[in-house]
Amino acid sequence: MLAGTGSLVHRLTRPLLVVVVAAVAVACGGSEDTGPVLTVGAGDSAESMMIAEIYAGALARTGLHTRTEQRIGQRKELLAALDANSIALFGDVSGDLLTALDPTATAMKPEDVNAALSKALPEGVVDSDPADGTDLRPTVVTATTRTADYPGSLKDLGPRCASLTVGITTGPPLDALRAPLDPQRDVLTPLRAVYHCEFAHTTTFTTDADLRKALSDGDIQLAVLPGPPAFLPDGGVGLTPLADPDFAFRAAQVLPVIRKAALTDQQLRKLNYVAGELTTTDLADLLHQVRDQSALPASVARDWLDAHAL
Repeated sequence: MLAGTGSLVHRLTRPLLVVVVAAVAVACGGSEDTGPVLTVGAGDSAESMMIAEIYAGALARTGLHTRTEQRIGQRKELLAALDANSIALFGDVSGDLLTALDPTATAMKPEDVNAALSKALPEGVVDSDPADGTDLRPTVVTATTRTADYPGSLKDLGPRCASLTVGITTGPPLDALRAPLDPQRDVLTPLRAVYHCEFAHTTTFTTDADLRKALSDGDIQLAVLPGPPAFLPDGGVGLTPLADPDFAFRAAQVLPVIRKAALTDQQLRKLNYVAGELTTTDLADLLHQVRDQSALPASVARDWLDAHAL
């Protein structure tokens, strides 16, 4: 009887163990069986990586499985990855991308840049809504201690330029995807054309630190940065920007560049919601966390998405 009972218990227990093991295998395998994964690409800068994590995180909240591939390279490598179908999208800056794709383009204002960019994109590549709250154009600044000496807008500065010395930083920009400023092409010519601003003297600097010291010492009265002063490591303390209402500098807004048909309408709408929330101030704060405080881009992006209910 004992032998028979033991045999019966063994026969009854074995199927139960098989069921339990099978259930555990399904539970563990479920996290691996994610289906197709959409890859968001990023270039070699904290800004590019941060934007990629925001896009990937937002799309993941539509039920899409996403990942980011970082440090792909410069813009040409990102476009090549898009063409090779190794990534589905990446973040860029509207005006910079238009300049790279069509050096003869004359569009300067946001709506004109967006229209020209849509036409200039390679076949099979589309863009989505730019973040209207972002403005990454070069910026003319003065020392905050001297703001009373100058108008708050370049439009009112024109007649005074002939008595002023301007400094221009020509070194590597903070974002590796952006080209260094060419003083004549990128600064002096457009300021003259739009605001009739002809500076008495121009001095170039290879670092932002040297430029700011010259501004602080009074060696120059105005300075031109390749982007918003808020993107500087200290947030641009002591600098006051002059407005550029007539767009002497080409509109530069963050936007996604996408392989055609890679996203559904619902997923595109999600990116448009991101565009409606992202601002220059937000992006500067995120950059400081990632670039200057060594925070994880994915974690910072998740917190931003949560804060904006995205």
